[in-house]
Amino acid sequence: MSTLTRPAVADEPTRTAPRRVRGLLWLVTRQHRAVLIACAAAVVIGSAWIVYQRGNLLHDAHAAGWPGTGVDEIDGALRVRLEKQFDEIASYVGYLPLLFGIFLGAPLLSADQENGTARLVTTQSVPRTRWLLWKLGFAVTLVVVTTAILGALLTWYWHAARPFVSRDWLEESIFVNTGPVLLTTALFTLSLGIVIGALVRRAVTAMTLTFFGSFAFSVVFDYLKPRLGTPRRVAFPLHGDQPAVLDGAVQVDQWVGTASGKLYGWGTCVNESDSDACRARKGIVNSVWDYFGYDQMATLQWTAAALLVAASAVLLALAVWRTRRQVF
Repeated sequence: MSTLTRPAVADEPTRTAPRRVRGLLWLVTRQHRAVLIACAAAVVIGSAWIVYQRGNLLHDAHAAGWPGTGVDEIDGALRVRLEKQFDEIASYVGYLPLLFGIFLGAPLLSADQENGTARLVTTQSVPRTRWLLWKLGFAVTLVVVTTAILGALLTWYWHAARPFVSRDWLEESIFVNTGPVLLTTALFTLSLGIVIGALVRRAVTAMTLTFFGSFAFSVVFDYLKPRLGTPRRVAFPLHGDQPAVLDGAVQVDQWVGTASGKLYGWGTCVNESDSDACRARKGIVNSVWDYFGYDQMATLQWTAAALLVAASAVLLALAVWRTRRQVF
């Protein structure tokens, strides 16, 4: 036998590689590994898709002569295709908040309570508060990282696509899915799912209620968006060209008015047989717009984000308070 060979010792314990992830981190990672893998795949695939489509947009636009050629002079079919490509990506990214609320937030605590995992963990020398903080911290971190990356890339894509996406930027696919709003909306729906799960303590019931709760939130949020800031007002001749300040603006309301500033509803005199004579009698000479300028978009988004963060903090605090008081 070679002198370099070490004889086997029967009583020597078998050495195993140390586990890098231990304790509650290992537990929450293993419990939610399916969501973790799905988020990683969404970030990788979504990032590659956005970068690829943005490159295609710029390539096709430059091939059509833009920016030397005005957007209105580019082939209409090309503009429609470029807008459709952006809409598809924005719509898929827009599903993230709902998915996080239903499949991560709702079962995060309720599944552990329903299956008895919470009772087991908290009887193994793990304080309930520590278990809660690990669970919530894992979920919040996963949501923030995923939506921050995809939201930043979609905003980058939007800045390139904006000349070809001739639409109201206050609508959901743009306002909610770009800037800080995507991240904070996902954080809110996650928190909504968590607090519903903490209250009902049944995973499937919590997921169902979170779906309807998220839908109700989207309706309320659409109502609140135009009220997040103060619109501007501009008057210009009734049959004249729109002033340059309205380029890229979102119309909030429209009026017709007199030279002295008196306002009438935009449909005034429309149904009259002689609408021009009707306007002349009332002295209507101007078209009046209430609008948000494109330079106000960032302010509106950050205002919405601040409100959503505050609401999320309240919901998470409620979930922690409720769970700490429950008997598992």
